[in-house]
Amino acid sequence: MPFISIKEFLDDWKYESEMTIKTFGELTDVSLLKKVTPSGRSLGKIAWHITCTISEMMGTAGIKFESPLDEKTVPAKAEEIIHFYKSTNATFIAELSKLWTDEELKDTIPMYGETWVKSRVLSILILHQTHHRGQMTVLMRQAGLKVPGAYGPSYEEWVNFGSEPQE
Repeated sequence: MPFISIKEFLDDWKYESEMTIKTFGELTDVSLLKKVTPSGRSLGKIAWHITCTISEMMGTAGIKFESPLDEKTVPAKAEEIIHFYKSTNATFIAELSKLWTDEELKDTIPMYGETWVKSRVLSILILHQTHHRGQMTVLMRQAGLKVPGAYGPSYEEWVNFGSEPQE
């Protein structure tokens, strides 16, 4: 999904960030500790990783902004993760809109030992977030949490509609 304009990205990002907030909104403080395996990331760690990656990845791409986030220190409260996600996201959107132009989306920059086109950075940011949100849904089900639908109704949403859930 190579973006040709900042507005095009922001339109997609608006939906994706709303889905992330919706997913985070189902977390409980206790559920943040849920893991599939002892060596795997906890639900809270994945949510925090999504949150911290916005400033980390975009900082690597040259959009640096103040961020109080330390990926190693996962908040114990789900509401704190939501708060920091929202504030980091708002700052990111403001800085992106000021610092990058549509014409620059074809420019290349060094990213993680490779060379990426700026529009790819934005695509990878969305894909990264979506990937980890998907991981979260597995842990959320195991923790007994409701899983919100993002690209169609979830099981719980089908039931709430009075429809037969798809298997």
